[in-house]
Amino acid sequence: MAVSTIVLLNKPYGVLCQFSGEAGRSTLKDFVSLPEIYPVGRLDADSEGLVVLTADGGVQHRISHPAHKQPKTYFVQIEGEPTDTALQQLRQGVALAEFKTGKAEVERVDQPAWLWPRTPPVRFRRLIPTCWIRIVITEGKNRQIRRMTAAVGFPTLRLIRYGIGAWTIERLEPGQWREIEVPAGKAGRPRHTPARAAPGGRQPFARANVKLRAIPHPIKRKK
Repeated sequence: MAVSTIVLLNKPYGVLCQFSGEAGRSTLKDFVSLPEIYPVGRLDADSEGLVVLTADGGVQHRISHPAHKQPKTYFVQIEGEPTDTALQQLRQGVALAEFKTGKAEVERVDQPAWLWPRTPPVRFRRLIPTCWIRIVITEGKNRQIRRMTAAVGFPTLRLIRYGIGAWTIERLEPGQWREIEVPAGKAGRPRHTPARAAPGGRQPFARANVKLRAIPHPIKRKK
């Protein structure tokens, strides 16, 4: 059976989700050394987490086309303590300027145990609390998560895309990536290869017998 290779990259904060860019701005080419490979969809420079890259147009279609409704899982730090009403609004869909978002899975969560420090850190304000929520959507409009939380009164401070479908950034540090094989032309069950660090970066974790874990990530919820 023909196979294609895709790359799962944990994109750091501030990196442009493209291989060419402005002078002085970090891009994907600073981390992924493979030729002729392109990101599936986008992740804003001020967002972090999973970017999938492939050279296979069929695989790209299966991942990104709205008809396939691939779930995208985000961990979001927001400003303030969200009300139950606001969370329910996010679940049911939020009216934005040009469209209404679809239904979403939304829940309060503890700060993820796997979270890495961000550089620069989120601005700390002693009198304004923050909260983490987990959001799963099947859409992917421009800056959608940020616009959703702002629309219900709780601006996003930090946004991490944890997973797309069954693929996650589990055990990938910022800037690290791993290759996996899938059937050509569609996004099938992945076959792991070891994770890799960006050129000049730290050595990756060992990857022997690592399996993808189902979404959501098993973290403790607030009671």
